[in-house]
Amino acid sequence: MQHIYFTRGTCSVQIIIDYTGNVIDNVTFIGGCNGNLKGISQLVKGQTFDDIIKKLEGTTCGFKSTSCPDQLAKALKQIKEKENSCDCAIKEN
Repeated sequence: MQHIYFTRGTCSVQIIIDYTGNVIDNVTFIGGCNGNLKGISQLVKGQTFDDIIKKLEGTTCGFKSTSCPDQLAKALKQIKEKENSCDCAIKEN
């Protein structure tokens, strides 16, 4: 599946996340520090949402209260919330 997240408070403006289940297949940042974000994308490949959130959530950038890694954690939390709120269960009569 693919999820597009519009970042807030960072140099990157968008994160495109390709995933299977709760595992990252690929992450692409639009904008931001090119080399650093390519590195983060490689490091998170094959990792679970929960592992990434645990490691990156709360990371700040300079004087900002967030960062590109923190925004990635927020995007993954958004995917989890969206999937958990889906009422996909078959209801019996």
